[in-house]
Amino acid sequence: MNRLQKLLARLAELKDQAGALTDSAAEAGRDLTDTEAAKVDELLAEAEGMTPQIERERRLVALGETTASGGNRRSAPQPPATVPMQGDHISAPYQLQDVRNRWEWPTVQAFARAVRDAAGGRVDPRLINAPTTYGAEQSGADGGFAVPPDYRNTIMNLITGEGSWLSQVDAMPTDSNSITIPIDEDPQWGSSSGIRVYTRAEAGTYTASKPKIGQWKTDLTTIYAFVPMTDELLEDAPLLQNMLTVKAAEKIDFKINDLILNGLGGGNPLGILNSPALVSVAKESSQAAATIAQANILKMWSRCAAPQRASAVWLINQDCEPQIHALGQVVSSVSGTAVSGAPMFIPPGGMNAAPNGTLLGRPIVVSEACQTLGTKGDIMLAYLKGYGAAYKSSGLKSDVSMHLYFDTGHTAFRWSFRMGGQPWLSTPITRKNGSNTLSHFVSLDTRG
Repeated sequence: MNRLQKLLARLAELKDQAGALTDSAAEAGRDLTDTEAAKVDELLAEAEGMTPQIERERRLVALGETTASGGNRRSAPQPPATVPMQGDHISAPYQLQDVRNRWEWPTVQAFARAVRDAAGGRVDPRLINAPTTYGAEQSGADGGFAVPPDYRNTIMNLITGEGSWLSQVDAMPTDSNSITIPIDEDPQWGSSSGIRVYTRAEAGTYTASKPKIGQWKTDLTTIYAFVPMTDELLEDAPLLQNMLTVKAAEKIDFKINDLILNGLGGGNPLGILNSPALVSVAKESSQAAATIAQANILKMWSRCAAPQRASAVWLINQDCEPQIHALGQVVSSVSGTAVSGAPMFIPPGGMNAAPNGTLLGRPIVVSEACQTLGTKGDIMLAYLKGYGAAYKSSGLKSDVSMHLYFDTGHTAFRWSFRMGGQPWLSTPITRKNGSNTLSHFVSLDTRG
């Protein structure tokens, strides 16, 4: 093992030691003790102090490779536009500047093949230097290798992109396995408890009040994808890249959306549809099954809390679209005769450029997480920031093992993401003047 490999191995060891201390405290639901905090600071200081050494060793390696190839340039060439490769390795100039977060792997396929080959005893030094998921790096059926950060981040960026509901709800990173937040759900017009506002005449006595404090708590559950892949598939580079980055991200992203909407709670996120804060509007009398009427939409709109309507969206099942596109509001004369009409649905390119158009001026979001047409949950008006979601600040965890299915010629990949969540409201909002309750989330009852 050369000097650079020893330095990288020591850096990985320092990271694992510091991480073990913080993880232990987080799992126990406590802060670091003074002794633990001092030890973490000591480990981090040593790791940070190694950076100049590692950089010097990398430059020496690059210089050695340049001189060994017969080159006599005095300055390092600029990195080329494409990744220059020598087998499963990247040439030195590109490696130094662009692939540190890949642990020197040019592609995810090269990394996967090396993991497979390690089962046969051909262990690439880059795997040894990488932090592993098991104390013994090369032994034990539970052993495995962590996936380089760049390839993990590619998946993480996809599941927190603009199309993900996790990026649209009120998301909070945490180092703990659960999160508890004090909240005051008393509306601004509340008059029975909580903070009150009064008037007083000159020299009058002040009337005291106090907040109505409750607790919002959620536990984090593990959302994961576990994918064994055959040795033959590992040789199919384009398909492997698609499976490891795009498909895994798409599946995890949909699972998160589905839990936000349909989660059952009890150890899992509590979904909007199963929350006691949901307001559900009854169907019209004699309304036909599997239909959406103008009156349904107007009543749903009236039950969404007014301050949140400007940021609310319509969540719909795709089968709802033909009926929504045909919705209009008839304007009648005093005698009841229809004299004109106005569309309720505005197609894309009309009022705005929303991908699926707007309904009463608010964007429409089509999702397979919504229930089938005609059932509760097929169409909803939702203020997504009214849903609180907590997730592990460490983000997506990604591991690979060549041991688990060695006898069948498979390599197992696993991605896991810890998350919990539920609506901020525990009950619908009681009105000051009016009998109907309001909420951040409004659905339409089953039309059967």
